[in-house]
Amino acid sequence: MKKTSLVIVLLMLCIGGVSFGQRKKKNKDEVVAVIPPAPIAQSPKLVVGIVVDQMRYDYLTRFWDQYGEGGFKRLVNEGFNCKNHHFNYAPTSTGPGHASVYTGTTPATHGIIGNAWYDKTTGEEVYCAGDNGYQSVGTTSDAGQMSPHRMLTTTVTDQLRLHTQQRGKVIAVALKDRGAVLPGGHMANAAYWFEGGEQGNWITSSYYMDALPQWVNDFNASDVVESYKKPWETLKPIETYVQSGTDDNVYEGKIDGETNTAFPHDLPKLWEANGKFGLLRVTPYGNSITADFALAALEGENLGADAITDFLAISFSSTDYVGHFFGVNSKEIQDTYLRLDRDLARLFATLDEKVGAGEYTVFLTADHAAINVPAYLEDQKIPAGYLDMGGMREQLMEFLKYRFGTTDVVKNISNYQLFLDYKVLNNLDIDLDDAEEIIAQEVLGYDGIFRVYTGHQMWEGDYTHGIPYILQNGYNQKRSGDVLMVPRPGFASYGRTGSTHGSPHIYDTHAPLLLYGKGIKQGSTVNRTEIPDIAPTIASLLGIAFPNGTTGKPIGEVLE
Repeated sequence: MKKTSLVIVLLMLCIGGVSFGQRKKKNKDEVVAVIPPAPIAQSPKLVVGIVVDQMRYDYLTRFWDQYGEGGFKRLVNEGFNCKNHHFNYAPTSTGPGHASVYTGTTPATHGIIGNAWYDKTTGEEVYCAGDNGYQSVGTTSDAGQMSPHRMLTTTVTDQLRLHTQQRGKVIAVALKDRGAVLPGGHMANAAYWFEGGEQGNWITSSYYMDALPQWVNDFNASDVVESYKKPWETLKPIETYVQSGTDDNVYEGKIDGETNTAFPHDLPKLWEANGKFGLLRVTPYGNSITADFALAALEGENLGADAITDFLAISFSSTDYVGHFFGVNSKEIQDTYLRLDRDLARLFATLDEKVGAGEYTVFLTADHAAINVPAYLEDQKIPAGYLDMGGMREQLMEFLKYRFGTTDVVKNISNYQLFLDYKVLNNLDIDLDDAEEIIAQEVLGYDGIFRVYTGHQMWEGDYTHGIPYILQNGYNQKRSGDVLMVPRPGFASYGRTGSTHGSPHIYDTHAPLLLYGKGIKQGSTVNRTEIPDIAPTIASLLGIAFPNGTTGKPIGEVLE
């Protein structure tokens, strides 16, 4: 009887026009669909984090017409493009960049204040990833003595490991050790980087393992890396590279053994005089080797093979080497990005095949951008130039001796920062704040210096915009200096060839952020987003805890 009554009720509902998954509003004929609840979290099989070293945002637009459909264009057209994405701190360099992308915070909190910096406790320079408490694995040199111990907070990769009870794998890959060690976090299953020289092998540290896995040994024993020992010619006819400057010019560096800067670059001929396999770093082939190794890691580690999310962190470092050597307006940088575009396309095609289209999530960003060669800007009548750091040091030493009676007041000058000797100041009965202000006023008068701030201002201020905001986010109370210098816009402390970075100016801060794949909307925004927003956005997508020092915010427009 009950069964018969249920059938009658169902028939009446169907006749009345109300289907399953809908409900009828009370006292109205309008039918409203019941919206199923949004998933509490997305579960891609794999997250792929890509950092392109020294990538300016305008490399997307400048070379757009020459990109293929499967690389950068796929990310932009099918994913989400944050067009107004910036570093919100300085110095804008590789170590802080990779740490900030993955920790969701800035050097003020995660502590990686430079690639290297003066340690106020030991009085020595320290390297951001260096750690002689561990041994090299895969080489007899000390190139593997690395760990993330100087990074003071967790990363989104750490949080994934914690959330999955260490069942989700994290593998990090880069030519540069710091480009792998810092993204991998404290709990990575492995981080691998490239050693040039005689062998051209991928190596690691005993922080992660005691011996290389067989798949890495197999890759090192193969002829994959050796196959790139060939002339570097342009991918496309050089006359089509109209988005960059002349091929042979005075703004580019010359590889040892070359008489000019023009294509082609005969790598076999230049091999012995330029570090052998290390020479590949200064070519787009370094990026191709990185892609090759990342794909070997995908296969060798079975990443994305089950329902538990894994993470593959890839940093393409050759873009930075090429930019430093040839400059951001060179045909070499254009060719490097066109070749990187192809490497990205084959990476995504392999992910489609191995992990499954729609089963993985990708983000692509940079660790900093770069200035155009100041010598080139000068010749184009744009205000630009170079800082004479040696001359400034001599001038400062003379001032210190005159004003304080000793040059020992300043212990170190590095990363546009002055480190003062507190004991000397105490012996002279000079207050630290007064000394900072006196020295800042002196340095402000030097050629090429735009602004100067003191450690006292960094401690006491609460800046929300502009250069002081950027400096304060990069200022770590225990590690940073006492007087902070900002070069004039268009000025750099560098040689007259090639491009560099490090300043708080917009040409160093404006970088791409592209997101694509599972859980990511299609679209774009011109609202300002910042580097520390990436980690909490990915954490929100995965439904995991934010890195424990997070100061960024999830980018809501991006997530489905």
